[in-house]
Amino acid sequence: MSSILFRLARLATRRPRQVLTAWLVALAVVGAAAAVFQQGTDDTIHIPGAQSTESLEHLRQVFPELAGSGVVVVVERTAPGSVDTPAVRSAVKAGVADLRTLAHVVYSADPFDPRTKNQVSPDGQLAVIVAFLDVDQLHVTPPIVASLHAVSQRLQARVGTTARVHLGGDALSTILPKTSPTEGLGLVAALLILTVALGSLAAAGLPMLMALLGAATTTAGIYLATGFTQIASGAPVLALMIGLAVGIDYALFVLARHRDQLREGTLDVAESVARATATAGSAVLVAGITVLIALVGMFVAGIPFLTTTGLAAAFGVAVAVAISLTALPAVMTLAGDRLRPRGRQAAHVDVRVVPSLARRWMGMVTAHPLPAVLLVGGGLALCAVPAVDLRLSLPDARSLEQGAPVRVTYELLTTHFGPGYNAPLLLMIDVLPSTDPVGVTQRIAREVAGLPGVAAVPVATPNRTGDTAIVEVLPTTAADAPATGRVVEQLHALAPQIRERYGLTATVTGLSAVSIDVSGRLAAALLPFALFVVGLSVLLLATVFRSAAVPLSAALGYLLSVGAAFGITTLVWVHGLFAGTLRVQHVGSVMAFVPIVLMGVLFGLAMDYQMFLVSRMREHYLRDGDARAAVVEGFVASARVVVAAALVMVGVFVFFVPDGGADTKPIAFSLAVGVLLDAFAVRMTLVPAVLTLLGERAWWLPAWADRRLPTIDAEGEALVHGLHAGGLELQAGRTTDDDPSVVAAHGLTVRDDTGSPLLDNVTFTISSGELVIVVGPAATALLLAVSGRVSALEGDLAVCGQVLPARHRAVRRTVVLVPRGAADPVSGTAAALDDLAPLLLLDGADRLTPEQREAVSDRLRRADGTTAVLFGCSSREAARAWRTSLPTARLLDLHAGTRVRPPGRDLVRYRETGHTFEPFPNITRLEEVSR
Repeated sequence: MSSILFRLARLATRRPRQVLTAWLVALAVVGAAAAVFQQGTDDTIHIPGAQSTESLEHLRQVFPELAGSGVVVVVERTAPGSVDTPAVRSAVKAGVADLRTLAHVVYSADPFDPRTKNQVSPDGQLAVIVAFLDVDQLHVTPPIVASLHAVSQRLQARVGTTARVHLGGDALSTILPKTSPTEGLGLVAALLILTVALGSLAAAGLPMLMALLGAATTTAGIYLATGFTQIASGAPVLALMIGLAVGIDYALFVLARHRDQLREGTLDVAESVARATATAGSAVLVAGITVLIALVGMFVAGIPFLTTTGLAAAFGVAVAVAISLTALPAVMTLAGDRLRPRGRQAAHVDVRVVPSLARRWMGMVTAHPLPAVLLVGGGLALCAVPAVDLRLSLPDARSLEQGAPVRVTYELLTTHFGPGYNAPLLLMIDVLPSTDPVGVTQRIAREVAGLPGVAAVPVATPNRTGDTAIVEVLPTTAADAPATGRVVEQLHALAPQIRERYGLTATVTGLSAVSIDVSGRLAAALLPFALFVVGLSVLLLATVFRSAAVPLSAALGYLLSVGAAFGITTLVWVHGLFAGTLRVQHVGSVMAFVPIVLMGVLFGLAMDYQMFLVSRMREHYLRDGDARAAVVEGFVASARVVVAAALVMVGVFVFFVPDGGADTKPIAFSLAVGVLLDAFAVRMTLVPAVLTLLGERAWWLPAWADRRLPTIDAEGEALVHGLHAGGLELQAGRTTDDDPSVVAAHGLTVRDDTGSPLLDNVTFTISSGELVIVVGPAATALLLAVSGRVSALEGDLAVCGQVLPARHRAVRRTVVLVPRGAADPVSGTAAALDDLAPLLLLDGADRLTPEQREAVSDRLRRADGTTAVLFGCSSREAARAWRTSLPTARLLDLHAGTRVRPPGRDLVRYRETGHTFEPFPNITRLEEVSR
């Protein structure tokens, strides 16, 4: 990965203007295409397999009068007395007639008609004209709204000052996400944080510029996609929010590494840009992939428009990653030395001498790790307790701003009719088999009216064709109340009884039922989704850090931070704590999509900080072997950038809260809380404390897992080693013509399972076609290391353009190893030469019989000289015998100046323990040894 990014960055440094031009052209093309092909967002909710949504679709075909969106015109008595007066009756009758003349009104009812029920409030203060449109809520156009307002204004003129007319209903309750200048303040705050962290306004502006380029490209791409698929209106805002946050963070990580390298003064600008992209960029790529997988994983909920929302946000993250790895290197190249820290910024600070806040904090945590674990873990668990009261729902008129006309109408109906008046449920009955559709519908209506939690059944009638009947059910509670959910359950339970008694099929539908079904589906998906993301985090981090404890502690910390974010969000949105301060419009439930969006996004962001912090700790541990010091030094090395990144992320999310819509405000709030807790409480306190408690066990991984998990160079460690490994031009991915080395080792050390060195500080190179005889009791260890079979290496080792141990799989596919004790080493040698393998490793060459030695030597003498060969011999006598057969062979004597394990210990035993080496079968054919 790091070598590929190195080559990519090299391209960007050579052609920076072309790279930037390509991005700007792409933005212009996507923007122009979006302007031509975009069809606007679509918030239609369809849940495959959900009875409520499928029944609602059917209802639109058979009973359009009730399947469209609804409008209510409320006449509120302002003078003393009842609303039921001759003057009001006459005005209302005229208003109903006006409604019936409108193009899209398919039904309207006079509340004073004797056949109409529940449209005059029990206290006589309200009269409600109910009308239905033949279009759903999402397709109520401005001309339709204008015509409805004109009717209400004429009605107000007729009733005069004795009453006030209000217009509302779900047809006018569409809540669209929006952006405001307040979000721009988040970018200003991010710029200030970056300026303080980097010490330069010019440097701080680069991440902002990259994030804005990504946001513009993402928004244009999403609107272009609306021309081809359904995308919810919240998707662009969510993608913008997440894309800005990660775009700033990812660019910051790469830029900070570049400036640190420039501060050291050992690299020129182009080389520093390439290395920063390959090292920090590798971590950015892995971190971005985790966010992508978590967002794409929203498909677990089984709700199509939530899946497309996750894909849209994932697109924003992918764009942010791509810009950080291509456009940012180009801009850093053009900026040149202007990004080099100067003055106080460039002063070398020895963190081992000068006490810092990060060092003092980590010193306190590592000095008292158990209290830190108990305090942080207990505190987060306590914050999570309120989450047991979490209630989910879809936004309705209560989520509009206080004083909005539609919300005022909603609240009037709730006050005078009860909360269930705004949450009607529909029981749809297939009455085609019945000979008395009207009578059977009335009987079922009476049964429904007797159910607990049902306030009234105002409508119970078949449609005009007599094949479908509707029973409208008004619960006693609001749509997001648990009691309303129980009414829905009772209606579902009534369906089998209706089939048994009347032979009819009944289903429950309506907008309130859809909201309850969506909330239930999302609540049920939380556990599978949590298992998905937690399982992914454990696997990914085990792969990156080669540890069992690191991923388990990371996953536990993630669950604690998610639970705490749920709990705090519940306190605000359900219990109303600080709801006024945060301008929360509706208290009692949280938008149904918040939990799964929070879990997906927070997972990716949490793994970002885990990767950037713990990778530095692992780097120190592998170099020094001191587990406790590794925690401290790794934290100090990365804390400044991670703190700045976390504060930027929180700042961006926080400024989406004050003016955010009903769908974005709780998401932004919960993400801000979640990132704050996860970054500072979990990643910077809990995880270091756990690693300190575990000591060296924190970096242990079972041998069977170590062999099976792929190697991911998340910090570009392999690239750094490769650039120091003598003679290998890793950025080209192969050896160069000037230096055709196939093996290059510098300071190579291999230890056994007790920590004793088998090889210690060995440096050598082997050229293409060269024959080398390795002599010494550690010859097997060297050949196993070169063949990619040793997982724990110290120093630098590169084979065929691949750095070990990170590229061990590529090396195994490239080189041929004939192990000690192979049944037919002659055939193995011939197969490697015939297939033109670049490197052949013949271990146990001293065990070959004279006939076998002569056969191998003869085959090598007839070879074309392109395959390099290493012979492993335990004794000098065997090496001299080979030199006699192959006088051009070079001797690599491990006895000379190299400390090795005494020959009395059998290396095979250490292979069999699974600690360092892998046992090998007797292999004779190339396709077998290349596996």
